[in-house]
Amino acid sequence: MKKPCRNNDKRAIFINFAAANGKLVLQKEETMPKPTPEQTLYKRIQKQFGRATKYYGMLNDGDKILVALSGGKDSLTMLKLMAERSRIHKPRISIAAAHVTMVNIPYKANPAHLQELCDSLGVELHILESSFDASTDTRKSPCFLCSWNRRKALFTLAQEIGCNKIALGHNMDDFIETMLMNITFQGAFSAMAPVMPMDKFPITVIRPLCLVNENDVEAYAKECGFPPMTKNCPYENDSNRRRMKELLRQLEEINPEARYNLWGAMSNIQPSLLPPKINKNDKNT
Repeated sequence: MKKPCRNNDKRAIFINFAAANGKLVLQKEETMPKPTPEQTLYKRIQKQFGRATKYYGMLNDGDKILVALSGGKDSLTMLKLMAERSRIHKPRISIAAAHVTMVNIPYKANPAHLQELCDSLGVELHILESSFDASTDTRKSPCFLCSWNRRKALFTLAQEIGCNKIALGHNMDDFIETMLMNITFQGAFSAMAPVMPMDKFPITVIRPLCLVNENDVEAYAKECGFPPMTKNCPYENDSNRRRMKELLRQLEEINPEARYNLWGAMSNIQPSLLPPKINKNDKNT
């Protein structure tokens, strides 16, 4: 006789009652197939996403979150995670998505694919256009100006549709590369904040993928068949971020745990083991 039941992992199990030497013997028979590599990979990403949103307090009941959808692997993965999370009762959140196209930069996604994905997830998509002129402020890099104009468009839209948070798709690699850039070029030990309230806008920026490795996102995007973006940015080869990405790769060759140690270092500052800041107005220095 077989009786269906369910264990704590929600996998269907049949318990067989068979006679053996006059005694009943329980035999468990698994009926669910083993998870596919794609399912295992997505589960790992889900776990890190959940850890980040919980540990850093990213989500609160009643939040309306605008998901910044560039069309790249990170933002597409984040959209799926956020859409799933919005169906959970507590804390209750709602989401919308926005894609900003820079009309003067040939760095584009497929709008039809973005719309199709959003429709399948039940998420409203807003498509915006913006632009920038790199000659207007030579003190700032073109990458900075492009990013700022995209975010300005997102901040404006978020307020118009009543969103109190914006979700950006920066992964763990982005955080570490930013830290290496700031140390190398700015002389400052800083990176990005997982949760960052904005001073000039009633908006809080969250980065739910901050604990997710870029390699996992790349592998998942490949499994899902996400279409690649058209990347013909004229400033891409001059980016210091590309150099920091290569530096991180070299550090991981020296020590496979380097990325985790670098991440831990951001919250393990030991001032007593660092030189004090020199006061430039001190005549003795």
